[in-house]
Amino acid sequence: LFEADNIQESMKVQTSIADDIRRSAIFVTIFASLGIFLYLLFRFRKWQFGVGALAAVLHDILFIMGVFSIFQGLLPWSMEINQAFIAALLTIIGYSINDTVVIFDRVREFLTEHPTTDLETNTNNAINSTVSRTLITSLTTLFVVIILLIFGGESIRGFSFALFLGILVGTYSSIFIATPITLV
Repeated sequence: LFEADNIQESMKVQTSIADDIRRSAIFVTIFASLGIFLYLLFRFRKWQFGVGALAAVLHDILFIMGVFSIFQGLLPWSMEINQAFIAALLTIIGYSINDTVVIFDRVREFLTEHPTTDLETNTNNAINSTVSRTLITSLTTLFVVIILLIFGGESIRGFSFALFLGILVGTYSSIFIATPITLV
């Protein structure tokens, strides 16, 4: 970034290092996805929970990357895919998975408490019982991220924007993507 003849940030990555980073990122993504799936399979004893959670995380990541691709150069801050962006993506994944697991825990709880009630009703009741907690947590986190976005330095503006979008989309996907896919 160059602003008024002052260099704020500079990065140079050689081609061989960039290829190595790309290969490592793909490997880590596959390994982490498998780990998340196995954890959810072990925790909930049904593979559908792992599929729903991974679909929600994939949705979140693709949405954030799509927004960064579309608005590259249009917004007044850096929309580059750099280390801060990757850190934001990892934070969003953690946030989304945590939110999804909270809802899945409630679904499991309702299934054990009301075994005669059908799956759709139990799932709907579980979502209804967690939606206020989910929204309050998201709004509290969003408040801090908005402050970072407004008052933070130029170097973390893209990071803050990615977190802002990620919290919104992660909350949405936990309720409206992960749980319905698990149910189906």
